[in-house]
Amino acid sequence: MASMKLPDSAPSPTQDCERLSRALQGRGGADENLIVWILGHRNAFQRKEIKETYQRLYKESIIDRLHSKLSGVLKKAMVLWMNEAPERDAMLAHEAFKRRWRRVNQLQALVEIACASSPQHLIAVRRAYCSLYECSLEEDIVSNVSTSLQKGLLVSLVSSYRHDQGLVDLNIAKSEAAKLHEAIEKKQFDNDDVVWILATRNLFQLKATFECYKQLYKVAIDQAINSSGNGELSFMLRAVILCIDSPEKHFAEVIKASTVYQWSTDMDSLTRAIVTRAEIDMKKIKGEYFKMSNTNLDDVVTREVSGVYRDFLMALIGGKF
Repeated sequence: MASMKLPDSAPSPTQDCERLSRALQGRGGADENLIVWILGHRNAFQRKEIKETYQRLYKESIIDRLHSKLSGVLKKAMVLWMNEAPERDAMLAHEAFKRRWRRVNQLQALVEIACASSPQHLIAVRRAYCSLYECSLEEDIVSNVSTSLQKGLLVSLVSSYRHDQGLVDLNIAKSEAAKLHEAIEKKQFDNDDVVWILATRNLFQLKATFECYKQLYKVAIDQAINSSGNGELSFMLRAVILCIDSPEKHFAEVIKASTVYQWSTDMDSLTRAIVTRAEIDMKKIKGEYFKMSNTNLDDVVTREVSGVYRDFLMALIGGKF
C-alpha cells in the first residue's frame, strides 16, 4: 500500500509545469520547497504526464533541469523519483557497481530488483539497463562483482524468469525445504541446490517452501540463516528470502540499518528504500519498522535527515512536515 498523500483535486499537468518552470528558473537558485511540494504529492501517472507536458512546453527534459538545478542527496532522490520504475532500478543497479568499495549491503539493491518485484518488472529493468548503459546487467555483474559466489547468485537471480502464476506443489515444497535445511545446517550457502531453488522457483512455490521449512524445523528460514552464518553470502541469501517472502520486512531492515549510527546515516540506502517503495508497500514497511524498533519511521526521518530533503522523504512516506 502506498503512503503518499495526493491532493483531492490536483492541478493540470500544464499548471504543474508552469509552476515548476518558475521554481527552476529563480536567480537565487531553485525553489526547492515548491518543487518538493508538487512532485512529492504526484503519483507515477501524474509524474509521467508532467514529464511529457514539460518537454512539450519548454523543449527540454524536466529530469535534466532538475539535475542541473538541484544538488546533493535531494538531486539524487528527485531524479530517481522522476524516472519510471524500470529506469530507476537500472540506475540503482549501475550505481552499486560504480562504488569504489562494493559492500554487500550495496549489492543487495540487485537482490531487491530481482526478488521484490514481478518477473515482468525485472525484464523491463534489464531492457532499461541495456538502453542506458549499452551492456547487459549480467555483463556488469560479471565485470564488477569480485566474489565468485556472489557473482553466481546475482547472475542467476537477474537472468531468471519466474512463472508468476500461483501454482504450488506441496511435495516439492517439503523436499526443497529439506534441501535448504541441510545446506544451512552444513553452512553450505554456495550449494547448487540452494541457488537453483531460490533463483528459479516461482514466488508462490518459494513461499510454500519457506512455510514448510518453518513447520518442519520450528524456525523461520531467514532466522536459521542468521543463526548459521554471518558472512557476506549468508547476508545476501537472507536478503533474497526476505525480498521474496516479506519485502516489507526487508526494506524496514534496510531503513533501520541505514540510520543505526547517529553520526553516519547511509543516505543512499535510506533514499533507495523510500523512493522505490513509496508507491508499493510503504504503509506495510512503516508497520514493520515500528514492530522491530518501537519507533515511528516519521520520527526517525525527522531526526536523521534535515532540510528540504527531509521534507521530500516525509512526503513520500506520508508524514507531516
